Amino acid sequence: MSTPAPYDQRIAWFHQARFGLFVHWGLYSVLERGEWAFFRERIPVAEYEALADQFTGEAFDADALVRLAVASGQRYAVLTTRHHDGFCLWDSAVTDFTSVKRAAKRDFVREFVDACRRHGVEVGLYISNKDWRQPGYWDPDRHPESARRMVDELHAMVAELLTNYGEIKLLWFDGAWIDVGRCGKRDIPAFWRSEELLKTIYGLQPNILVNNRLGVLADLDTPEQRVVASDKGRGWEACMTIGDESAWGYCSHNPVRKTTGQLLRHLVHAVSGEGNFILNVGPRGDGSIPEEDALVLREMGEWLAVHGEAVYGTTAFPIESTWYTQGRCTRRGNTVYLHLLRYSAPEVVIPLLAKPPAAARLLTTGQSLGIEQRSNHRVVLTGLPALPPHPEMVVIALEFNEEPEVVVEQDHAAWLTGLA
Repeated sequence: MSTPAPYDQRIAWFHQARFGLFVHWGLYSVLERGEWAFFRERIPVAEYEALADQFTGEAFDADALVRLAVASGQRYAVLTTRHHDGFCLWDSAVTDFTSVKRAAKRDFVREFVDACRRHGVEVGLYISNKDWRQPGYWDPDRHPESARRMVDELHAMVAELLTNYGEIKLLWFDGAWIDVGRCGKRDIPAFWRSEELLKTIYGLQPNILVNNRLGVLADLDTPEQRVVASDKGRGWEACMTIGDESAWGYCSHNPVRKTTGQLLRHLVHAVSGEGNFILNVGPRGDGSIPEEDALVLREMGEWLAVHGEAVYGTTAFPIESTWYTQGRCTRRGNTVYLHLLRYSAPEVVIPLLAKPPAAARLLTTGQSLGIEQRSNHRVVLTGLPALPPHPEMVVIALEFNEEPEVVVEQDHAAWLTGLA
């Protein structure tokens, strides 16, 4: 395998960014029933491919999309260049089933990549491992030539994307499973020739990060629709939709939606575990962004404009190990940021801090808070306003004169008598 650059070097930007935009957009968006409609509804290939004559993307504005990411506080963006239906949003030499060779006559990957670079947003590209149109995906034993062709095309397409669009910071694979698990036990990495593909990827882009959906671990874990931390030292990214968990692509009616407050909590949970949070938007078939999605993203951006120092480039602070559930903590140097999941006034109690901070302030408003030390190494912050100064989440910055530490309880019952 070609040797990639050192992991710490490749992932440094990712830890700084913390929040990204996922964009699921493709031929399926025309149907307005999610990105799995082709398979779920068993649409014949010829009927589905005819949608490419309707897919023009007349309202797709890459600059507007990336400006929305910037306004939302997202530091990187990932576009679905090809989903499981096999339709490519770039001018692939491997297939005619592309946006350039059909009705749109546009290279949307080029437009997206160029817009990201104009606006200072790091570039990520998603490509599905599979192509549902290939019989070899559904039954590789009965259609071995089709299966080999599908894998060959994946390798060739990845090489195109990593050769023709400049530096790509993140490559997002998806769908390593074979026939949704109905083909029996398979050697997934062998089927996709994953090690060979990684050799190509790192040879073309030695600074890239690759996710874990090729059947091999690669660089990043990607828990879906949940926030689950990986082992310390390994990068991870929780991916999530604003709406229904099975609707990454646009759905015209998607009433189950997460609020801004819920999404901010998911972001904070990820960052406090030293992970990233990538939030999806599914443009309509014409490429326009649903207004309700844009509103939530901008509200998150407004919160980050005030509280961003508690998110970007921060690390974990293990106050969660004390079963402290009122908030989640992040850290930058000798500053600990307490993200209040539950607001309380006029005081907030933090147990088991080895030493109290030298100063405390509401990051939300800049107001200084009082500090009292009590038994069980409790630090009590006083003087909080009666009403939360932000409707979604309040953050307190704790400034220490030396490295902050949490008390490790040797006797878990000692706190009952005030001796913890």
